[in-house]
Amino acid sequence: MKKKVLVTGGAGFLGSHLCERLLNDGHEVLCMDNYFTGGKQNIAHLLSNPYFELIRHDVTMPYFVEVDEIYNLACPASPIHYQYNPIKTIKTSVMGAINMLGLAKRIRAKILQASTSEVYGDPTIHPQTEDYWGNVNPIGPRSCYDEGKRCAESLFVNYHAQNEVRIKIMRIFNTYGPRMHPNDGRVVSNFIVQALKGQDITVYGDGGQTRSFCYVDDLINGMVAMMDTDDSIQGPINVGNPSEFTILQLAQQVVALTGSKSKIIFKSLPTDDPMQRQPDITKAREILKWEPKVKLEEGLIKTIEYFKNTIS
Repeated sequence: MKKKVLVTGGAGFLGSHLCERLLNDGHEVLCMDNYFTGGKQNIAHLLSNPYFELIRHDVTMPYFVEVDEIYNLACPASPIHYQYNPIKTIKTSVMGAINMLGLAKRIRAKILQASTSEVYGDPTIHPQTEDYWGNVNPIGPRSCYDEGKRCAESLFVNYHAQNEVRIKIMRIFNTYGPRMHPNDGRVVSNFIVQALKGQDITVYGDGGQTRSFCYVDDLINGMVAMMDTDDSIQGPINVGNPSEFTILQLAQQVVALTGSKSKIIFKSLPTDDPMQRQPDITKAREILKWEPKVKLEEGLIKTIEYFKNTIS
């Protein structure tokens, strides 16, 4: 059945891939973005599609439209971008959620919140399960994002409880792939850009901290599967790749795959940087029948190819 779908943050890294997927699935897509971190270049190839509409709008302001589903992805997601204007980051998470939930309530649309593994903070349990409450510094430099997303989850569950809004909450773990912003400060894009430019590869701490990296196509499959669940499933559900790698292992693999002569250097660890981040995806496997398929090396090769063609 052809649906009309609103994607906030639709010109961003994840949003652009989601818009593309929804169009390929035969739906009509309204892409909303204010271009704070997203860019028209990410969705330029979709503009000729008659079922794609681009809306320049800030999600912190109300918006009225008739749609069947809303994917709320609008929010800067990398530390460099979300710490650049922390008040704006909180407003985007909180006011954006309020505005989109209000819209969903009025038009009886199903709405999905792109939440984040950052709600777990620097976790004291490993891997992280959805019933873990997290270990977040509420006044630290990352709190604008962490607490903004935590508040958004609270808004979602309360709009459901009070107004019967049809909600979905998915917690997204580290995701990478083509259309990542080259200067977003995330470890995959950082390492690839540094390697391709022959610069020193900067590893923070001793590189022993771990992350799990999910390729973007896998993540989008999980997102669509979450939206397609029946109304009895609200989440939150973790979506990410449970295969764990140290930051140093990632740096070494990027050097090998790019054939770079870059040296790996070590710098001091940023404040509140989590030492471990790995999703327990038991719920995703059982409820969504989803698990990641793309291996790290395969995804890195595709991402490196993208950056070769986009950075000067």
